[in-house]
Amino acid sequence: MVWKSRAVTRPVEAGNSAVCAACDEPVKFAARNKAFQVICNVYENGVWDRVEHFHAECYAAAGEPYGTAA
Repeated sequence: MVWKSRAVTRPVEAGNSAVCAACDEPVKFAARNKAFQVICNVYENGVWDRVEHFHAECYAAAGEPYGTAA
């Protein structure tokens, strides 16, 4: 089995310290806004390489580089 990069949409949780791979801004938790992030497991040549985080809007604007988020 060859692993491929994939993306999932998750709510932003309190204490999140991720930085968006598209805009380089923090993916921040906000109690009043139910914000979502896209978390991507990135594989290079079938081997896991890294995790990238995106604001949901930034992921869409980037053209969903790792496919439609589940």
